[in-house]
Amino acid sequence: MNGDDSHSMMESQYIQRHHRHNTRDDQCTSAPVKHIKAPVHLVWSLVRRFDQPQKYKPFVSRCIMKGDLGIGSVREVNVKSGLPATTSTERLELLDDEEHILGVKIVGGDHRLRNYSSIMTVHPEVIEGRPGTMVIESFVVDVPEGNTTDETCYFVEALIRCNLKSLADVSERMAVMDQTEPINRY
Repeated sequence: MNGDDSHSMMESQYIQRHHRHNTRDDQCTSAPVKHIKAPVHLVWSLVRRFDQPQKYKPFVSRCIMKGDLGIGSVREVNVKSGLPATTSTERLELLDDEEHILGVKIVGGDHRLRNYSSIMTVHPEVIEGRPGTMVIESFVVDVPEGNTTDETCYFVEALIRCNLKSLADVSERMAVMDQTEPINRY
């Protein structure tokens, strides 16, 4: 079994365990995956900050919190121009520091993502002999009238992939500054 096979086996196990969404016929779901050359603690330190999504999400211009960062807290996110939205209201559904799971549901805003919820999980892995991280972000969302399931999934996946690439860039920069030692040095 080569490295890619074990990666995809781990991906499907994590998706089975954490990313099962009950979808209706008028919804789409997917689970983009990103492998990041930075240790889990660094990546999770960015992901878990429900109050600061702008630390790695390039489309977020600012975030205003309502609540104490506990489950049920709500954030008001302002979106940079260029996207078909200006605001998004999002509720923290799940924050598990042990298992590295973040669940978010969109509860309002001026966009077409209705009944959107996502689950993000962060898993340790070894990449090129060093501590790395596998991030999976699954979502479920209604397909807006006039759109196909494929169009909707493609749009949301593109947004998530952009966020995950930015998360990788920021985490990998932090990891370089951290000078993490390779695993199993002889």
